[in-house]
Amino acid sequence: MSNRPDIVESAGAAEPVGAYPHARRVGDLLFLSGIGPRVRGERAIPGVVLDAQGRVVDYDIAAQCHSVMRNVRAVLDEAGSSWDKLVDVTVFLTDIERDFATYNRIYAEYFPGPARPCRTTVEVRRLPTPIAIELKCIATL
Repeated sequence: MSNRPDIVESAGAAEPVGAYPHARRVGDLLFLSGIGPRVRGERAIPGVVLDAQGRVVDYDIAAQCHSVMRNVRAVLDEAGSSWDKLVDVTVFLTDIERDFATYNRIYAEYFPGPARPCRTTVEVRRLPTPIAIELKCIATL
């Protein structure tokens, strides 16, 4: 854990996979690092089936969506922010054609409106671990 007041490390969210914090406070804003669906303290990723070589055979995007939302909420709570203070969400999907409809439906459950955050969704070739979704968020404090 950091002793810097601007650094946020949540005991409720999955550990970062690199040298970065869960989030940083800058003025009245909170910038979250990319948050994925992993579960804290576990190597397995919700909904992911791997073969003997560790390659993804199949995955459940709904399970990953719910898990990533839990991790984002844990970081927001730890930082003293909240779900309704999210102002911008960038979503990275590894297969937008396969997963966008399910992700979009689940996203709408978490953000019923009308004051939804801004959102950008992009497809990426891959993410640093065998996950299919990652969120990058900005919130107010």
